[in-house]
Amino acid sequence: MLTVLRPMRPSALLRSRGLRGAHRPFLVVLALAAALRVVTMLGYRPAVLYWYDSFSYLDVASHLRPSLGFHPSGYPVLLWLLRPFHSVAVVAGVQHAMGLAIGAMIYLVLRRRRAPAWAAVAAAVPGLFDASFLRLEHGVLSDTLFLFLVVAALTALLWRPEPSGRACAAAGLLLASATLTRTIALPLLALTLLWLLCRRAGRRRVAALLVAGTLPLVAYAGWNAQVNGRFTLTGGEGVVLWARTMTFADCAVVDPPLAEAALCPNGAHQDAASEYVWDPRASLNLLPGGRARNNDLARSFALRAIAAQPLDYLADVARDTALAFPWTPVRHPERVTPAFGFARGEWTAPDYPLVGKVLAEYDPAAGALRSVDPHAGFLMAYQYPAYLRGPLIGAILLLGGLGALVRPRSAALPWGVAVFLLVGPVAVLDFDHRYVLPVIPVACLAAVLAATDLRNRRHPGGSSGFIGVTRG
Repeated sequence: MLTVLRPMRPSALLRSRGLRGAHRPFLVVLALAAALRVVTMLGYRPAVLYWYDSFSYLDVASHLRPSLGFHPSGYPVLLWLLRPFHSVAVVAGVQHAMGLAIGAMIYLVLRRRRAPAWAAVAAAVPGLFDASFLRLEHGVLSDTLFLFLVVAALTALLWRPEPSGRACAAAGLLLASATLTRTIALPLLALTLLWLLCRRAGRRRVAALLVAGTLPLVAYAGWNAQVNGRFTLTGGEGVVLWARTMTFADCAVVDPPLAEAALCPNGAHQDAASEYVWDPRASLNLLPGGRARNNDLARSFALRAIAAQPLDYLADVARDTALAFPWTPVRHPERVTPAFGFARGEWTAPDYPLVGKVLAEYDPAAGALRSVDPHAGFLMAYQYPAYLRGPLIGAILLLGGLGALVRPRSAALPWGVAVFLLVGPVAVLDFDHRYVLPVIPVACLAAVLAATDLRNRRHPGGSSGFIGVTRG
């Protein structure tokens, strides 16, 4: 069959060239960011695996099932979809592509919302070029997928001045998927619902968000009940909250019942709350069954301790959250190097039964990581200047917060998401520099949206929308 191609009209051709010209700075930035990710894949082969999380994810993906551990099975679903390749390098490549997509979504939303091109590019730069993101994307961890889903949900909600019912449904589904990747996203559904209610978005949009956001969670919990006998998303939320209380709990004040008294601090000291989860000397790990069988008891004790000592709890959360803002990253816990993780060497996975099982079933090459020069040497030098320092993160959050107060229509939701992503993990467990990274792109989005709204309020005759896209 012969197809006749109609010639493009000159006006359409000019518009197409103008569109490319308007986005040329970002396309250059995106190409450079892609090149950095190619260098990362060449410099560290095949991908970074972390004990214990990476091997646990890969094990669940090899025999897909709901997990009663600390993590739901959302990320293993992605690993399961990629399992036919039997390559963790492919997993890293997909996550690097997600990192680029996150930067592109932030840029496109900001251009759509009338932000200047330079500001939209600047908002995307930290997530595209910070070396910590390169390292995180190259590891078999859930963080990149989680951030991708959260930013995609915000993109759906902020693409138009008023989100449609379909956009709300899409956002609900994306936030539910983010919750099944990391349960810390669950309150984001409530935050988004509050945002829609404050905007008087209407019953249909609110219902679309609730239905699309709730049904996947109920279905997953039902699957968990069928397989593991518990209608829940995870089986370790009580354990992590108990560990959070170990830095301040005073059982003379808490006065727990006899069944919970065995969970009181027993003199085993750690310099970070999360360390109590793994400390064999900690009170929970000395109980029969350890963490696996005492999650509900641990949750009950933790809630009782927080209710009895709310100011002590808030003080610990505030103290640990503040670790995000020093110029030089703080070791937390002291044994961990928080940043600048690119190095030369060869690393072999620990000799545990789970590791051997994963290597046999998912990727036999995953048990050994090696650095390859000159790419690794370049990244080792690059990581020191290419690191967003704590005071800059604080300034970005402050700008977004001021904009959300003065002009809350656009900036309030991403700013609230950024603040919760910063404080939430600390409130339920502990501070980790890795958990700060999802805050950065969302905070940049909020800051530029806030600045753009304030500018457009002062100069209402400015640019009229996202370049090259008409409003439908």
